[in-house]
Amino acid sequence: MRNISFKPTLGLLDVTMIVAGSMIGSGIFIVSADITRNTGSAGWLMVVWIITGFMKLIAALSYAELSAMFPKAGGQYVYLKEAYNPLVGVLYGWSFFSVIQTATISAVGVAFAKFTAYIYPVFSEDSVAVNLSFIAISPAQLLSIFLLTFINSRGIKNGKIIQTTFTLAKLISLFYLIIFGLKTANNMVWNNNWQDL
Repeated sequence: MRNISFKPTLGLLDVTMIVAGSMIGSGIFIVSADITRNTGSAGWLMVVWIITGFMKLIAALSYAELSAMFPKAGGQYVYLKEAYNPLVGVLYGWSFFSVIQTATISAVGVAFAKFTAYIYPVFSEDSVAVNLSFIAISPAQLLSIFLLTFINSRGIKNGKIIQTTFTLAKLISLFYLIIFGLKTANNMVWNNNWQDL
């Protein structure tokens, strides 16, 4: 009987970008306008980001502690099974599979298509590519479904290149915004950020 083992294809940079991409996500670029509209100013938007950053840090440290306590594959299923019972873990697993993860994938697809439409207007969400009597499908939806599915179906090597590239682009953009903001900071800009819009 031969020994079958996994072939390691993800390096340190790849797994770091997967974690960074899941922590930062696309929402930071999509929901900022809504947060600013609800809080009233760019300064309060920064306060919300700082609070949620601390919340993410607490969650990450909690998961690190849980993974050290229960070093088994399964993540939240294992933690819920140990905390409550196997039924709760199974119910969470099915809800994650059927609702939570699908919503996350949909949000990433919407963000991808939305930002692609800025570069290539043909992929706008406003135009209709396929019009069935009960649903209208936009080119943005087709792009998200077919292109991202095709890339991911080609294997882990192509997927990791896309993941690493997009996450590096997000991180570089955020660091550039931070550095640019610190370089151009002055009292007038600081005070204007706290004014109601």
